[in-house]
Amino acid sequence: MSGYTIIDVDTHVTESPDLWTSRAPARMRDQVPRVETTSDGSLSWVVGGGGGLIASPGLTATAGVGNMKNPPKTYAEMHPGAYDAKARLKYMDEMGIWAMVMYPNVGGFGAQQFLKLGDPELMLTCVQIYNDWQTEWASADSRRLLPITSLPFWDVKAAVKEVRRCAAKGHKGILFTGEPQSLGQPLLGDPQWNPLWEVAVELDLPISFHIGSGNMEMGLLQTKIAAYGKMAAFTELSVDIFLRNGIQMNDLIMSGVLARYPKIKFISVESGIGWIPFVLEALDYQFRGNDVAEEHPEFDLLPSEYFARNVYACYWFEQTAPRRLIDKVGVDNILFETDFPHPTSLYGQEVHDRIKGGLSDCEESVRRKILWENGQKLYKVTAPTAQDEAKLVA
Repeated sequence: MSGYTIIDVDTHVTESPDLWTSRAPARMRDQVPRVETTSDGSLSWVVGGGGGLIASPGLTATAGVGNMKNPPKTYAEMHPGAYDAKARLKYMDEMGIWAMVMYPNVGGFGAQQFLKLGDPELMLTCVQIYNDWQTEWASADSRRLLPITSLPFWDVKAAVKEVRRCAAKGHKGILFTGEPQSLGQPLLGDPQWNPLWEVAVELDLPISFHIGSGNMEMGLLQTKIAAYGKMAAFTELSVDIFLRNGIQMNDLIMSGVLARYPKIKFISVESGIGWIPFVLEALDYQFRGNDVAEEHPEFDLLPSEYFARNVYACYWFEQTAPRRLIDKVGVDNILFETDFPHPTSLYGQEVHDRIKGGLSDCEESVRRKILWENGQKLYKVTAPTAQDEAKLVA
């Protein structure tokens, strides 16, 4: 039996401090994201000439070393697997994880942070620099570290071109916002996006709606922090953005995109799966009751059937849904993630404890699909060789 038992479909890489400043043209270097030291000695990402704050690198890398209250202040305090590819592979070996799908931090979970730059050329440059860096990072073992293409979604023609460019470099999927309308763009069903859907189908690349991919300007509201406390407000916000992905999937299914593109694949990333049976049941009930098919004859399936054919979702901490709702979600539509090294991630022994607690009642074939086969098929993951397995045992 293989020592590698997991394909982890949602992790993050803490970006290098000089990621953009070392690669951007000289005329742009005072505008691109960069790391500055704050008065207490911790680090912060800032962007633009005014030094607008984006986030702390430490908040993206708490696994094993800190938490939201006490994040690492410097890279030296982080788990090295957060930012170093060789250390990440070592950690993966320790955990029996063969492959990890990788998502960004600084640019936002839908690349929406780059909108703050205002200059289309600068925005596109930042996206391309990030995608190139991610490709380089993954080259430590491109079979196991799987990059996802961030998009300059504000320019569909440029976005399609970037998808093609990065697919040629081995990228395994496309990162898009699940609520473009919150960022001043058309709804998902608008024909403007058709070239993006078409290139995704042509290249057989899944499209990810990662939580927090829309307008996050509201963020942690100061009024809620004052009323509830910072950690309570963060807890509320976390669940809010999980459920927001349910709203995005609701919108996607009724937008007509899945009817028009029967081979397209979408993934709800880091949102969990427990909400899915209710959303699908509610959609089917309303769909039938409102005679949607009469109004839109192109809808030849029920909403739940479109989900089963075209949509995947990822879980990590849940225990109830894996035990009781797999058949209602669809075993072929569920993927496993750890979210390493974020504050909400599973780390170390907790990875296996959560898997055991959630899937212990399942047949081995079900476990294998969720932990391995679905992810392997979706991302076209090359299996480990006998030499890989032997090295793991050694």
